[in-house]
Amino acid sequence: MSAVSLFCLVFAYFALLLLVAWRTSRNATNDSFFIGNKRSNWMLVAFGMVGTTLSGVTFVSVPGAIGRDGFGYVQVILGYVLGYIAVACILLPLYYRLKLTSIYTYLEQRLGPSSYRSGAAFFILSRTLSASARLYLVVNILQATILDSLGVPFWLTTLAILAMILMYTYQGGVKTIVWTDMLQTAGMLLGLAVCAGWLLGQMHLSLPGSLAAMDARGLTHVVTTSVDSPAYFWKQVLAGFFIVLAMTGMDQEIMQKNISVETLRDSQKNMLLLTVVLTCVLLLFMFLGGLLHLYAPTVGLAAAGDKLFPAVVMQHMPAAVQLVFFIGLVSALFPSADGAMTALTSSFCIDILGMQRRADLAEAAKVRLRHHVHLAFCALFLLLVLLFKWVDNASMIGLVLKLTGYTYGPLLGLFAFGILTRRAVRDRWVPLVALAGPVLCYVIDSNQKLLFGSYRLGLELLIMNGLLVFAGLLLISRPRQ
Repeated sequence: MSAVSLFCLVFAYFALLLLVAWRTSRNATNDSFFIGNKRSNWMLVAFGMVGTTLSGVTFVSVPGAIGRDGFGYVQVILGYVLGYIAVACILLPLYYRLKLTSIYTYLEQRLGPSSYRSGAAFFILSRTLSASARLYLVVNILQATILDSLGVPFWLTTLAILAMILMYTYQGGVKTIVWTDMLQTAGMLLGLAVCAGWLLGQMHLSLPGSLAAMDARGLTHVVTTSVDSPAYFWKQVLAGFFIVLAMTGMDQEIMQKNISVETLRDSQKNMLLLTVVLTCVLLLFMFLGGLLHLYAPTVGLAAAGDKLFPAVVMQHMPAAVQLVFFIGLVSALFPSADGAMTALTSSFCIDILGMQRRADLAEAAKVRLRHHVHLAFCALFLLLVLLFKWVDNASMIGLVLKLTGYTYGPLLGLFAFGILTRRAVRDRWVPLVALAGPVLCYVIDSNQKLLFGSYRLGLELLIMNGLLVFAGLLLISRPRQ
């Protein structure tokens, strides 16, 4: 398929998003933008959150990792399932009982204003870095496969995509994103299913036959029993549990959509449905990865890792399947940035600027302020993506994504301390404790061989980070009066 045809596809897809945005954002207010007037349909929220949770990086990375890790990701998925159940049973009832718009308001009510601002600041830092890094990685694929051949510069591609996202999120916010995310998740699943079906047909394999072939190639290995390995079973399960607890249950972007549902019961149903759908989708990603690793040797393709899926599509699949792949890729791209931009705007307006508490501002002034913040985050995303392109170092992007994982540790420690203890903290010291956690965690990670010998930390670094912050909060706490 020609680059022009693919470009027209992206443009048509964006036009559809704009139509949805126009339909859903009429008569939108700040309440619509922040929490969708608490009238979001729980089934739509659950389905759409699949796209938000996975992102465009997952679209190419999970299939590409099968050659290295086999089906070991299933261990993490087991932890995810337990984590989503904990979010539904512990955190959602808390957020609904307190009638929160920003979930970090809980930290103010429980611990104090410095704790509140610390939690919001770590979310803003984490989500800004991670969303812009993921956006860069997917834009790079679009640039290499379509737009370089058309002579379109990278900066213009990035600016155009961010302008698209801005246009359909600017007015409706969560009220719009609930619908666009649903559309984008459907597109992503279509891309996965069609590509998997084409590969099965090309290799003349049935579903059982493909699994048997993967097993013969050693691709279906799941459980790692070596305690020293970062992929050890219980490490992966615990890490998956705490990743969901911190990066979903304590993340404003994800929870903003959950609390836009009218009742707690429906929000919990949304979370449990998300668990089922997301598990199935991740298993499909791994199955597709297995098929790609079976197919690549038959055509002499040496690409591996993140480059494998795009290489198979662009070099060996017919135009119609390429079309569906790009629908899936673009569908995975937009949710990684649109929800982040909306959530960042909400958190900055509510948590940092205190907009909802300002009686001196009329509603129209609050809307203008929200628009200015939204534009500012769009500009920040543009600058960060261009910075990543200028550095052009894959290991640097990996480091950014890893460090954003560290910054969720303070949120895990803060919320855990608030929920699990009844002690008060010396609130003005909380920002220092929250900063010390990820710094110490990074030092430990950088000196693993010296500290632990052959033992290797993996995803459980998040747990260590949260424990360090929790311990620090205990040190600066006192019994509540």
